[in-house]
Amino acid sequence: MQFIRSVLFTVLFYFTLILVFILAIPTLILPSKAALICGKVLAYIIIFLLRFILGVKVTFSGIENLRKNERFFVASAHQSLLETFILQAPLQYPIFILKKELLKIPLFGWYLKKIGSIDIIRDTTTKDNLNFFDKIKNNIENSKRPLLIFPQGTRVKFGERLPFKKGAGRIYEALNLPCIPVALNTGKVWPKNRFFQHHHDIKISFLEPIEPGKDKNVFISDLETKIYSSIDKLN
Repeated sequence: MQFIRSVLFTVLFYFTLILVFILAIPTLILPSKAALICGKVLAYIIIFLLRFILGVKVTFSGIENLRKNERFFVASAHQSLLETFILQAPLQYPIFILKKELLKIPLFGWYLKKIGSIDIIRDTTTKDNLNFFDKIKNNIENSKRPLLIFPQGTRVKFGERLPFKKGAGRIYEALNLPCIPVALNTGKVWPKNRFFQHHHDIKISFLEPIEPGKDKNVFISDLETKIYSSIDKLN
């Protein structure tokens, strides 16, 4: 029965993505706010599908930490494809950092451009990458939207402790804003490179902000400790 639910959820998940992308085509010529609203709607649809198909409840805690500062950025653990969508529900239209290759995907890449996503060519030094941190800072200042980053750099298994990328520290240093760490357990429901989804409630916790002004290496250490110790408490 769980296998059937997993198949049904996977089919509906990708069908929903395609359907929303098609229905949202007019937003490509409208103000970016229209496309951002579609992203938030998509987040709530996926949360509904998790509950209705898999019986998985999504719980957000620590929402009050998002209200402690008018401006901030968010650094989240990354275990599944799910959080890239459902984090758009509690957050006010986050800005994503992503691989440049994703912008070349028809339709999907167009939306990523429309909502102001910031691209980077990974593991190399290019002319475009040289002003990467200035681009982030200018984008945040002009849009007044929170940046969402995944400092692990890739999806990892629940409980796996991958060192955080040093780039997260440089972003912290460049923005000079409070950072809201996010701990989650989405990897228990839809692990990386797995088709089968498990019945387990999803818990997403917004932790106490890390204030600006620390050395970037100290920040990375504090961020890792906060996120990983909080993940260990999620069951």
